[in-house]
Amino acid sequence: MSVLVGKEAPNFKAKCVTKTECKDIELKNYKGKYVVLFFYPLDFTFVCPTELHAFQACQEEFIKNNCVLLGCSVDSHFSHMAWLNTPKEKGGIQGITYGLISDLGGHIAKDYDVLNPDGIAYRGLFLIDCDGIVRHQVVNDLPLGRNVEEALRMLSALQHTEKHGEVCPANWQKGSKAIHTTTESVADYLKAV
Repeated sequence: MSVLVGKEAPNFKAKCVTKTECKDIELKNYKGKYVVLFFYPLDFTFVCPTELHAFQACQEEFIKNNCVLLGCSVDSHFSHMAWLNTPKEKGGIQGITYGLISDLGGHIAKDYDVLNPDGIAYRGLFLIDCDGIVRHQVVNDLPLGRNVEEALRMLSALQHTEKHGEVCPANWQKGSKAIHTTTESVADYLKAV
């Protein structure tokens, strides 16, 4: 498994579907914004709709923090559109408003090294900064849904670090104490916890 943290996010051009349109996008056009790019195995499955709805529930918080959500699977844009038009009570994702990328052939998933041997993507998540650099990645196996709150926490931690030059300790939450990169600062932090 490749570690992309600290490297430029692999660029791609692809069809991206929302509830109202299908358009061609290119990742590099999102520079100046944070991007949470997350891969999911397939449309019309079981864990996937729970994740997509969980991202939707937090979308406003991502937007407030200058962050774009992009979901990606190896399905066609036609399949994405059909799933977007399927009601939630029938296992669909109606109501999802962020973009879903069609990765037919798995080329994007392969570039991010999340394509499994069966040709579908593991549950990879990549936090990309405003300069197009991957700053965080996590990959779950197919049956293991991810924690969307953790993705928000990592975005907040990255933004705190960029703004204040401090580092964020274990279990750090937005608004809590961070650490300066000195021995005295870490000692003071450890004494307080």
